[in-house]
Amino acid sequence: MPIVTGLILAAFAAYIGAWYTGAVEGNFALLLFLATVVTGIYWVAERLVFLRRRREAAARLEAAGAERRAALVRQGVALDTGADAELQNARARILMQPWWLDWTAGLFPVIAAVFLLRSFLVEPFKIPSGSMIPTLLVGDLILVNKFTYGIRLPVINTKVTEGNAPRRGDVMVFRYPPQPSVDYIKRVVGVPGDEVAYLNKRLTLNGQPVPTTAVPDFFEADSMRYFKQFEEKFGDRTHRVLNDDQRPAFIPGADDFAFRDQCRYSVEGVTCKVPAGHYFMMGDNRDNSLDSRYWGFVPDKNIVGKAFFVWMNFSNLKRIGSFN
Repeated sequence: MPIVTGLILAAFAAYIGAWYTGAVEGNFALLLFLATVVTGIYWVAERLVFLRRRREAAARLEAAGAERRAALVRQGVALDTGADAELQNARARILMQPWWLDWTAGLFPVIAAVFLLRSFLVEPFKIPSGSMIPTLLVGDLILVNKFTYGIRLPVINTKVTEGNAPRRGDVMVFRYPPQPSVDYIKRVVGVPGDEVAYLNKRLTLNGQPVPTTAVPDFFEADSMRYFKQFEEKFGDRTHRVLNDDQRPAFIPGADDFAFRDQCRYSVEGVTCKVPAGHYFMMGDNRDNSLDSRYWGFVPDKNIVGKAFFVWMNFSNLKRIGSFN
């Protein structure tokens, strides 16, 4: 078993190393699932087989020690307390988990807890880019609710409970349609059946302009520039967006995505009819966001969860809290 366990751990280490160096496209959900299964098998084997064997070996050792002490007493030989101490140390060594069980069965409770928490309750993410500024900043560590939109099986992402349908204005994490192994975060601006138009940098839904109010300019520290900032309103919920006057309104280099025939591109921007079971996503940093305007609609099967809380930003602790 030590050799087999060593090979299994080496395989995990090799996969992580290849992922880190970019040699393979990593899948953390799959890695965590496999780790849970493998350590779970060892944990069950430890409870049913290996622990029992160690206890039986310890019992045999104690029986042999007791027989030896009895024989010495019958011969009138004084008992050696040092021998008893050595016997107890040997018993402890026999009962101790070997390294290959420490690194498998011993880790199972922690790995299983992380797997269940991440798969069905909340999952942490780190914001890698500025596409959601000013709502979310680079370096924000956020939590994503995994059950609001329905519970999904890990790895295959199959929905097992319905939950609530995504609403316009939700900040949602999803699997990037052109590359589903990558997670993206954007704001839902169009639900199935909506006609979404983003023309001349103004958002319109079903022929009605989304209410927008100008607010003070936003200073973006990385670029050392000010950007025009607006407050948009979806129903009773508001959020802020940025516009860059130096960027044109038209959408350059849109992909050939599924249902592209539902979109019309022009020098003013784009108008799309959202198909059934899909969502139109946009970043709040409107001129610095690779979103549905470029790569199309997000199918329901790609939904990961609803982002709702910044739990840490090591550069700015004031960022901690909920957001719209």
